[in-house]
Amino acid sequence: MFTANEILEQLVKLYPVAHSDLHFQNHYQLTIAVVLSAQTTDVLVNRATKTLFLAYPDFASLSKAKIPDVLAHIRFLGLANTKAKNIILLSQKVMAEKQGVLPGDWDYLLSLPGIGRKSANVILSEGFGIPRIAVDTHVLRVSNRLGLVQTNNPLVVEETLMKLYDPSVWHSLHLRFVFFGRYLCKAKKPSCALCPFHSICTYEKKS
Repeated sequence: MFTANEILEQLVKLYPVAHSDLHFQNHYQLTIAVVLSAQTTDVLVNRATKTLFLAYPDFASLSKAKIPDVLAHIRFLGLANTKAKNIILLSQKVMAEKQGVLPGDWDYLLSLPGIGRKSANVILSEGFGIPRIAVDTHVLRVSNRLGLVQTNNPLVVEETLMKLYDPSVWHSLHLRFVFFGRYLCKAKKPSCALCPFHSICTYEKKS
């Protein structure tokens, strides 16, 4: 058996450097990238934001954008129409209410179009250094397979992991769970032969 901390120790060995794969330089870029990342890959988001941020470098410029013009940059992303509308409305709201300066405030982030609990956690953790655990599909899957939780409720997973681990490691823990789920403990064809947790894995189809 592995304790929660022993699981983290193994993940640190697998992924000694934990960092977001999204490309961003400030709170504006992080927020827009996070909204665009829903149901798509970070690689595609980075491709989209490379030109989007040149055309719209801040909340002020994006708040004045037209949906067709934004779509020209993000059309190949999933849910592109909804995302284009959300990032424009989000920018308008931040400009009107916060003069273009995004606050590291949980409740305010949740009030923004296109931002839910997971996205708010990512923004607070990555952008403001506030300890949070964002539960995406990878974190949900890995937490269950490693026996840390037995639930498909993201909120329960988030609360459980927050109890198991010290706040000082929440940020890197989230990223290492994501890497592990993305590259080894994949949804359909996990690389079980390379997994250090094979003995405790609860996945019924593990090889």
